[in-house]
Amino acid sequence: MSTQDLPNYPDLRGKVALVTGVGQDGPADLTDNWGNGAAIALALARNGVKIFGCDVNLEAGRRTKSRIEAEVPGAVVDVVPTDVTSSSAVDELVRECLRRHDGRIDILVNNVGRSEKGGPADMSEETWDSQVAVNLKSVYLTCHAVLPVMEAQRSGSVVNISSIAGMRYIGKPQVAYSSTKAAVTQFTKHTAVVYADKGVRLNAVCPGLMFTPLVHTIAKKYAGGDYDGFVATRHAQVPTGKMGTSADVANAVVFLASSVAARYVTGQKLVVDGGMVSSTGRT
Repeated sequence: MSTQDLPNYPDLRGKVALVTGVGQDGPADLTDNWGNGAAIALALARNGVKIFGCDVNLEAGRRTKSRIEAEVPGAVVDVVPTDVTSSSAVDELVRECLRRHDGRIDILVNNVGRSEKGGPADMSEETWDSQVAVNLKSVYLTCHAVLPVMEAQRSGSVVNISSIAGMRYIGKPQVAYSSTKAAVTQFTKHTAVVYADKGVRLNAVCPGLMFTPLVHTIAKKYAGGDYDGFVATRHAQVPTGKMGTSADVANAVVFLASSVAARYVTGQKLVVDGGMVSSTGRT
């Protein structure tokens, strides 16, 4: 993904972004493909934003750091290992970001998420609880720690990565993922109203089917490892005839992060799905 594919918002220059899940799952040698978190961090860095990223897999996070620095000379990118389902780990993450950047956090992007296969009758309680922790509790914990900082600043933008899976069935059994992503969207809308008069905006981006390195992992989980067949099926599900890319997600996030371009946008969900939610479904 070239930096030429990404938008530019001058008001973002010099701001500080805390981005969770900046590593990526799937093959590490896909030089022309980026995971959503990595692409978001790249797009922000290209706009002159200082990135403080985290990932539970430090090696994957460092790989993203190196890739961004190669694409954007002079980029300020820090990456630390963090389990965003742990309150103590999140508190330390936020404290370290504030120490590194003179007490400021201007942008928070909650990108961490994971889908596990199953419906309510066959999914274990352990898996359900894990899904709630990764997909929903992580958003609460980071907002719990960061929103007071933004309120004190009287400025800030939070962008939570939700999913169209929280809006409709998208072809595979993932009841916990769908439920928690619906909750992320409503968490965002509710909290946006509470903070609307405090100078802080909260919005959600709801990606559809994206052609990222993660597709390799999802194919193993939901299609018995038939990667080519799984990719073909996903392309066919989208009214445009093809999946989106991580750049499409990043473009949406950077727009919402801009206090100029999205000045009057809060409490909204921005659907990035090639028309899938609006369709009756294609197989």
